Amino acid sequence: MDTSKNLFPHKHFVDANLRRKLTKQKPILIWLSGLSGSGKSTIANELEKKLYENKYLSYLLDGDNIRVGLNKDLGFSDNDRKENIRRISEVSRLMIDAGLIVITAFISPFEEERKLASTLVKAENFYLVHVECTVEKCEERDVKGLYKKARSGEIKNFTGIDSPYEIPQNPSITVNTENESVEESVNKIFKGILQKIK
Repeated sequence: MDTSKNLFPHKHFVDANLRRKLTKQKPILIWLSGLSGSGKSTIANELEKKLYENKYLSYLLDGDNIRVGLNKDLGFSDNDRKENIRRISEVSRLMIDAGLIVITAFISPFEEERKLASTLVKAENFYLVHVECTVEKCEERDVKGLYKKARSGEIKNFTGIDSPYEIPQNPSITVNTENESVEESVNKIFKGILQKIK
């Protein structure tokens, strides 16, 4: 049964514009996409630290952290992955409305998912970072032991092994963690977003 026709969202006095005046920043969604082990979480953490040091208010949504809480009911089928990203996109939209700079670190392997996120928060508020790293290098790092489990068949639908990763067609920026240090990647992203958040 469609209940949407019985819903009437309230218009509140304190809106996004008032919150922007309070925080003195333009909220955006910085979306980090890349293979497991590419360095997304490390870069996201250091980027949030840099934003904090420069007096910007931000919030980091990380893949594993979200999956043990908000999305703990989801698996890793294509449909569950899409629902995972849909929920994150909706949460990000609310946080942007609250005036925050949002950083997300998710594999988000499908172009369709990333486009959904961009549409929900509006394209002008979406900054897509492709964290580029070869499967071979990610597997060599394998800090969580996930590639080993995927190779043995213990984990199914693992991106880069038996599930595809669609390389972003038009990212806002690409960082290559095989050739760049974490500091170099973070500085590139920070420089790229600076004009957008002032």
